[in-house]
Amino acid sequence: MQPEFLELKTRLAEVQDLTKAAGLLGWDQRTLMPARGAAVRAEMLATLGKLAHEKFTSDKTGRLLENLRPYEESLDYDSDEASLIRVARRDYQKAMRVPSSLRADISRLSAQASEVWIQARKRSDFAAFLPYLQRHVELKHKYIECFDEADNVYDILLDDYERGMTTAEVTALFETLKRDLVPLIAAVAESPQKVDDSCLRGHFPVETQRAFSLDILKRFGFSEDAWRLDPTVHPFASSIATGDIRITTRYYENFLNAGLFGSMHECGHGLYENGVSTSLERTPLCRGVSLGLHESQSRMWENLVGRSRAFWTFFYPRLASAFPAQFGALDPETFYRAINKVHPSLIRVEADEATYNLHIILRFELEQEIINGKLALRDLPEAWNARMKSYLGIAVPDDAHGVLQDIHWSSGMLGYFPTYSLGNIISVQIWDRVRAEIPDLDEQFARGEFKTLREWLRERLHRHGRKFSPRETLQRVTGQPNIDVAPYVRYLNAKFCDIYGL
Repeated sequence: MQPEFLELKTRLAEVQDLTKAAGLLGWDQRTLMPARGAAVRAEMLATLGKLAHEKFTSDKTGRLLENLRPYEESLDYDSDEASLIRVARRDYQKAMRVPSSLRADISRLSAQASEVWIQARKRSDFAAFLPYLQRHVELKHKYIECFDEADNVYDILLDDYERGMTTAEVTALFETLKRDLVPLIAAVAESPQKVDDSCLRGHFPVETQRAFSLDILKRFGFSEDAWRLDPTVHPFASSIATGDIRITTRYYENFLNAGLFGSMHECGHGLYENGVSTSLERTPLCRGVSLGLHESQSRMWENLVGRSRAFWTFFYPRLASAFPAQFGALDPETFYRAINKVHPSLIRVEADEATYNLHIILRFELEQEIINGKLALRDLPEAWNARMKSYLGIAVPDDAHGVLQDIHWSSGMLGYFPTYSLGNIISVQIWDRVRAEIPDLDEQFARGEFKTLREWLRERLHRHGRKFSPRETLQRVTGQPNIDVAPYVRYLNAKFCDIYGL
């Protein structure tokens, strides 16, 4: 192994250490940090972001990457070494365009705005959050100016989360989704077979919810010596290392779904990060390849696994034991139908599978209008509410249940939202391959066995981290290089036509 490669690997490891330290501080800010620590925490995160960026974009890093071209070409494309050089060079070429001062400003503002958002959401006070959102958009425009002109300026932001994907491609996929989902949602609404989900509302003590959720997560792959589960305002997953996975959820004592399915969702993210090969630790390869692929894993474990009949064949008796007043005398099929009820709702993270994507399309469209200067930020709540009425037929009662419900814009993550629906679509592409190769999957779930699925995903997807591009990764997992809406639409139609007798 060439000395220059070892030097590059050491430098990249140090950059990762700084990045992961910032990630740990970010996790702490959203779970345990006292509120009065926010101002200093923002400066800490700005410093770490600047240091990591300066070290990574230094001339020395650039010379090492250039000098290692012949070595890279002598290696197998799939090797860890060739992949590290290839991906680091691509990251370097992108990162070196961005000034360290701008990177620090973005990190600082993200930490500051997140705290303001928490309080603004509590009070449903968009005006209090507006100046921070305006500043985020200003910084995003400065960021966009660092890059060559794109067909759509939104492409530059989207590429940060879904490498190589364009706004035009996402728009085409989403138009197909809307075309196929709107008739399905309408047919469900008109069906005489109604679904009663009142069993999901009642009194559910938080500690009992947590214990039951942990029982599920441990069967998925959660282990006390490598994972944490903590409450937060807006659920997220964070990977400090492959053996240090932090997932979060939020509980409502009067509603079961949020904590239960939120925990499964974040566990899916955690399983991806936990499954990356340890040979990639402390390198830029040691995380999921894209947010679309990442969301495919969270949505798979939440929906394809967690909302299936086979899953509840095993877990429903345990649920009835944990909450006998609500479920002791309830038919399991009634519960299955309840957790899969299609009904337009205000909150994205609690939306059913059929209407969820309309929440994402709404955000995708608004983000483009914001970035392209077609929507004034002061008018954002009105625009949000109008689209909720148009797409989902819902009147938004206040900004806490509308434009302030998600944390993403407070963190400056414009360009992120489309990946949720991309993940939905990809999840079923992968699921079709899983079912073809593991035909007794339902029988395993009914016995409470999930190891075969987890290990299949680890071998085919998780262990590779960022070694390959998103398209290359999708090709290796599914045999298809492109995202295909058709399997996802077939899945939704089959599931809800069964439940609603369509």
